[in-house]
Amino acid sequence: MINELPVIDLSAASGGPDARARLHDALHTAARDVGFFHLTGHGITPAETDALMSALRAFFALPEAERLAISNLNSPHFRGYTRIGDERTGGSRDWRDQLDIGAERTPHIPAGDEPGYWWLEGPNQWPASLPELRTTALHWIDRLSSVARQLLHELLASIGAPADFYDEAFAERPHLHLKMVRYPGSAPDGAGQGVGAHKDYGFLTLLLQDQVGGLQVENPDGTFIDVPPLPGAFVVNLGELLEVATNGYLKATNHRVVSPPGQRERFSVPFFYNPRLDARIAPVPFPYADRAPGVTQDAANPLFAEYGRNEIKGWLRAHPEVARRHHADLVEAGAAVA
Repeated sequence: MINELPVIDLSAASGGPDARARLHDALHTAARDVGFFHLTGHGITPAETDALMSALRAFFALPEAERLAISNLNSPHFRGYTRIGDERTGGSRDWRDQLDIGAERTPHIPAGDEPGYWWLEGPNQWPASLPELRTTALHWIDRLSSVARQLLHELLASIGAPADFYDEAFAERPHLHLKMVRYPGSAPDGAGQGVGAHKDYGFLTLLLQDQVGGLQVENPDGTFIDVPPLPGAFVVNLGELLEVATNGYLKATNHRVVSPPGQRERFSVPFFYNPRLDARIAPVPFPYADRAPGVTQDAANPLFAEYGRNEIKGWLRAHPEVARRHHADLVEAGAAVA
């Protein structure tokens, strides 16, 4: 444990039977009881991490006009740069700016009988003066996809489920998503919401954070604990679809970021490992299913087995200006039926 979160060493998966059994025991407990843990032994090198953080800092050092040239307001796929305060969580402004990046794909403009979530598949926007950002970010997506795939296999095995049960859901066109995020300090009005309390939509999130801190995780009693950075580790959390897949046996946990004080900046890079948009998440068979408490019920946040419906619901709420500009029909219909 460090700062009340477990530390999981993924390299133990390559050890002998005893090491792997200990890994599975630790994963099972962390995923069932906390929904968050630090991940070490992942194989991502310090050089790769340094290259990503250098590219991130170089992007946010660009003149604002260059960042706004790739504003997500230009993209019906919700890709690109979001200005400080333009994203919402729980209806309130998040005091951060960010660059949203996904797998490079041709636009999938949904036909009349196709779900609106296909708008989420499309190309990225890149700053012309920083070509190395594209190379570095797409490399990071590839590398973390491999880490997350292995982690998901070990996590499923840890609860006695078939390790490859969801391989088909991730086949061909998984919905991979990377955010490069800057928290510029406290808002002028003193509000401390870097990002408000929320759960992630999909399967797994792997977070790289700098040394400033600010991430907090909700305890069962409703209080929040700090998660100071552990050098060389990712912070991993489970998303809502793993809660759905296990009928609540595994936890998707609320978390938030408190803005750093004054004008101090904080940088972080969450990577979201998610299945194909049209994947339907069948319940996973596992021997503890009779102990599952059921999925969290929230009338304001219904959960769907079809992944894309969860994802588009979140984007329409989080980016209302993009939604109004490009997807008025989906807003009118409601995210639940998009």
